[in-house]
Amino acid sequence: MSPFFSIIIPTYNVAHLLPSALDSIISQEYKKLEVIIMDGQSRDDTIKIAKEYAMNDSRIQVFSELDRGIYDAMNKGIKLTSGDYLFFLGSDDTFYDTSVLKVVAETLINNPVDIIYGNVYSTRFGGVYDGVFNWKKLFYKNICHQSIFFKKSVFDKIGDFNLQFKAHADYDHNIKWFFSSKITHRFENIIIANYADGGFSSIQGDPQFKKNKKDLFLKRGFGKIPVGFYLKHKYPLVMGKLLKLKRLF
Repeated sequence: MSPFFSIIIPTYNVAHLLPSALDSIISQEYKKLEVIIMDGQSRDDTIKIAKEYAMNDSRIQVFSELDRGIYDAMNKGIKLTSGDYLFFLGSDDTFYDTSVLKVVAETLINNPVDIIYGNVYSTRFGGVYDGVFNWKKLFYKNICHQSIFFKKSVFDKIGDFNLQFKAHADYDHNIKWFFSSKITHRFENIIIANYADGGFSSIQGDPQFKKNKKDLFLKRGFGKIPVGFYLKHKYPLVMGKLLKLKRLF
């Protein structure tokens, strides 16, 4: 039975968290899936636990090798998948309930799209995060990767996660596909996962992404965002002077 979903889990020293993540996958009503665990050579019992799960469920595969961080592990995992749609689950996250994959599969089969995204639930956000996104909302906040299902061909069309960004390569990637004419996407009002506060991206800053975010957004959104917004953020000093002149007249 070929998998419809490939679920990639990057791990490193998460022996205390991994069982909950894996249990939430195994308990899914929808069974056409595979799990790719990409471990960065953990020093605790992560590998032992992962292999124990793999022995009891042939859908789980375990790989352990040095990597350059979470997004490098995710990129390596992409190349090992055989499913139609890919999903990246943090080792400290879980699916919201046992019907998530069933509902998403039915939605994608009945109305195919390259990317479908929904909501996550987290105490960090005070509940459900964060509905449908438009270009302006994406400028100010990110879509959680724990709410996104990617058709595998997406990565062939627009590339993998950019390792230049250590903590927010997913944000960069979201901006890329959101504005791409090659990618179709849709929001579904479904809670996909329980998003755990304190994960890598939530506690690690990304100065490089922060520095480049505005330019990346404006470049990829050029022609798809209002001219006024583009000019205001691309040339703030010029626009400020023009506004002052306008007030004088």
